[in-house]
Amino acid sequence: MTSRTPSPSRTASLPESRSESLPESRTESLPKSLPGASAAADQAHPGGLPPRLFLVLIAVCTAVTAANIYVAAPLLPLMARDFGSTPSGVAWIASVAQFGYAAGLLFFAPLGDRVNRRRLVAALSLATAAALALGATASGATALAAAVLVASAATVVPQLLVPLVAARAPAHRRASHVAALIAGLFTGVVAARVLGALAGQAFGWRAVFLGAAVLTAVLGLASAAALPREDQRRGGPLFAGLAQLPGVVRMSPELRRACIRQGGMYGAWSALWTSLALLLTGHGDGGYGMTTGAAGLFGLFGLAASLVAPVAGGLVDRFGVARVVASAYVLAAVSVPLFWLGGQRLWALCAAAVAVHAALVASHIANQTLALTTTSTPAVANTAYVVAGFAGGAMASALAGTAFTHWGWHGVCAVAAGCLAVGWGVTSLRTRR
Repeated sequence: MTSRTPSPSRTASLPESRSESLPESRTESLPKSLPGASAAADQAHPGGLPPRLFLVLIAVCTAVTAANIYVAAPLLPLMARDFGSTPSGVAWIASVAQFGYAAGLLFFAPLGDRVNRRRLVAALSLATAAALALGATASGATALAAAVLVASAATVVPQLLVPLVAARAPAHRRASHVAALIAGLFTGVVAARVLGALAGQAFGWRAVFLGAAVLTAVLGLASAAALPREDQRRGGPLFAGLAQLPGVVRMSPELRRACIRQGGMYGAWSALWTSLALLLTGHGDGGYGMTTGAAGLFGLFGLAASLVAPVAGGLVDRFGVARVVASAYVLAAVSVPLFWLGGQRLWALCAAAVAVHAALVASHIANQTLALTTTSTPAVANTAYVVAGFAGGAMASALAGTAFTHWGWHGVCAVAAGCLAVGWGVTSLRTRR
């Protein structure tokens, strides 16, 4: 007597092109299984940790590793004084971190589908820690920039862990588990900007780099040890995942939609948030005349993202991706006129900062959950998604800088509004077609 239960090999993977036949309304419900999903997702992980403790460890590791991308930015004045330069003379070091992270996303993040994650997470964590430690001993801006480039390229551990957590989560709790990691990521970004600046003022920027190196090594190795064992991984060329990117994006309308919409949302956020310091520290009619330290404390509004993340994850699990993304876009659209009014009213600026962070994280959780569940190669799809968002943010930041120079804060708000219009309008037209 033969069983009609489908074999694991037939249910373990989903065809990459299956999303072509799904209408827009089907994105309201996410698939109940993912490639590599464990049938015992609610049981203890092979690493020996209970599920809740495992999730907490991975979220904390995500926070620390994400902070490494932004750790140099608030320390630039201290670095300039140490190297006998000016803050504008070393400001390019922060940009190097962004380019390094982009390179790491392209080359390392797709490896999650092909190699053992335990070894990969451990190796990247040690490489990041070593680069940060070398950066702490740098005698000049060039040597420091080289160390920051390597550290930021290797600190892509969060984008290796998010697909794994999503794959092993129960179907009805998947977005909530992803939200826990996103909350950790945004907490790390805030900590890098606020706590990094305070610690640097008290102990020096070199001590901050050494502390980041120690935390990265300890949490990275602990997370690697707690990850489930993966004895069978796909063979083939090591960087085949990078070559797969165009095909995976082309075959999945849902992934393209997630990439475009998050690129528009992240672009709007980047345009406003990266230009905000110019408004806060400016004098006369073009600013509030705050000190650099006081302006830096505005970063605490980023904590709104960490608080909203668990709520957003639950809403995605309950109402689906499409509704949450649409609501996030509405909230972001409301924040733009508030930011415009914030050019003269500080209360409007504070309200807008909370609203745009809440919109960003809600959209991010929904779109990333969709990206992770729409193909049979979640690590490759996640790479495409994150790179698309990063590209949208980078282009918007460049446009916002030019807009502020020519048209002031109102020009920045116009760039943000344009990003939202493109992100939503392009995908809406494609959906109708």
